[in-house]
Amino acid sequence: MCLIALALDAHPRYSLVLAANRDEFHARPTAPASWWDDAPQIFGGRDLQQHGGWLAASRDGRWAAVTNVRRMELPDPAAPSRGALIANYLRAETGAQDYGASLAAGARRYAGFNLLLGDRRGVWYLSNWPEFTMQPLAAGVHAVSNASLDTPWPKLVRLKSRVSQWCADAETDTGSLFAALADPRRAADEDLPDTGIGLERERFLSAPFIRSAAYGTRSSTVLTIDAGGHAGFHEKRYGPDAAYAGETLEYLQLG
Repeated sequence: MCLIALALDAHPRYSLVLAANRDEFHARPTAPASWWDDAPQIFGGRDLQQHGGWLAASRDGRWAAVTNVRRMELPDPAAPSRGALIANYLRAETGAQDYGASLAAGARRYAGFNLLLGDRRGVWYLSNWPEFTMQPLAAGVHAVSNASLDTPWPKLVRLKSRVSQWCADAETDTGSLFAALADPRRAADEDLPDTGIGLERERFLSAPFIRSAAYGTRSSTVLTIDAGGHAGFHEKRYGPDAAYAGETLEYLQLG
C-alpha cells in the first residue's frame, strides 16, 4: 500500500476514518478483501505470494496497515515480507504498543516500511528507515506514503486535505473519499520530490491513483470505525490500466 490518510477522533461519528490506496504490480497474485480462511478473526485483502496483508482488521478491534519506503537500493531477497507485519500482529493477541515494541530488535531485517497499528487504546506509527522509530498518533488527520509520516508529497497533501474536509463537514457518504483516492492527476514538476528514481518515474508515481498496464493502484479502501466498534470496510479493486475488477463492502462488529 502506498498512500494512506487517517483521521483519529476527528469526525463526529467515527473514531477512525482511513482512506488508502495499494499500489503493486498487476501480476502479483492477490485475494480480495474477505475473512481469512486460516485466521477467521481477520478481515482484509491478502497477498497470495507471501500470504501477508497490507490493510486488515481483527474482530477484537485491532487493525494494521503498511506501506513501503522508497529507497534506491536492491531489496534483500532473504528479507521477511512486510505483509507479515500485518498478519503476525492480527494473528496474535498483543496490543498495538506491545507488538510495535517487539519489532525494534529485528526491524532492520525488513525492507523499508511504514506501519500503522491500531487497537481500542490508540494508534501507533512505526518505521524502520532510516532507523527504527515508534510514536503514538495524536487526535487529528495524518497521512503516509513512501516516505516518513506526513512528508508533504503532493499526493499525500491532496488526500490528507480531502479527508480533513470530509471530517470537518461531518460527511458520511464515502463516495468523495473514493473520488479522492481515484485522482489520476500528476503533480507539477516543481512540486515533485527527488527520491533518486529519475524525473519520469517521479511523475508516474506522483498521482494518488496510478495507472498503467504493468503497475498501478490495485485497490482503494475506506475503513470507518465508530466508538461502539461498528466498522465499514469497503474495498474497490482494479486491474491493468485501471480496469474495474470488483468491490467488497463488509460491515463488522469489532470488539
